[in-house]
Amino acid sequence: MKTTLHKANTRGLANHGWLNSSHTFSFANYYDPNRMNFGALRVLNDDIVDGGKGFGTHPHDNMEIISIPLSGDLEHKDSMGTKAVIRQNDIQIMSAGTGISHSEYNKNTDRKVNFLQIWVMPKKRNIEPRYDQITLKEEDRINKLQQVVSPSKTDEGVWINQDAWFHLGKLKMGFQTEYAIKQKGNGVYVFVLEGDITVNAQKLNKRDGFGVWEADKIAIVADSDSEILLMDVPMG
Repeated sequence: MKTTLHKANTRGLANHGWLNSSHTFSFANYYDPNRMNFGALRVLNDDIVDGGKGFGTHPHDNMEIISIPLSGDLEHKDSMGTKAVIRQNDIQIMSAGTGISHSEYNKNTDRKVNFLQIWVMPKKRNIEPRYDQITLKEEDRINKLQQVVSPSKTDEGVWINQDAWFHLGKLKMGFQTEYAIKQKGNGVYVFVLEGDITVNAQKLNKRDGFGVWEADKIAIVADSDSEILLMDVPMG
């Protein structure tokens, strides 16, 4: 088994006034050659956007982009004609494929929006661009791992163009479980949204990240009421 630990206070920071972003992996002006990715997981940004502000229209290609709002409302528009708002308990996927342009703005002027922006390198390049979003039930992840992303159009969660599975968990203090890594050659990256947990004897706190690979499963213990995101991705 191999592991990597990224404490919350070691993330790259970017404060643009209207945007306060924490980068787990190298992104924009934050560059660390030792923190380029975790397998196919390329970007994990923790973004806080001021009221009424946001990202103007910009392009992407050949990247799977997942957005998970933690609080507030994020308005999305793209070159496919999609107009949508994503909120807490929603999951958004944008398969950029051959190319797509989009914008993201805080829909509200009176409060901030906090969301995770996650990029996963695709399994197949130059696919037709695609957008999807779903609304989840919070009760489906209380003391269990709720699948929110999968590589199958018929499985739970939004479909991603990669052999990757994401799960969310809202765990009560003292809860224990195991997560079996879905596919040989994959690893799992655990990101703590709230609270304190232990993964394979490694203590983790809010916004810490912990990657495990060359293993079959991980053991999870909630040391306090906690919320976690698991990202199971190819390591090749």
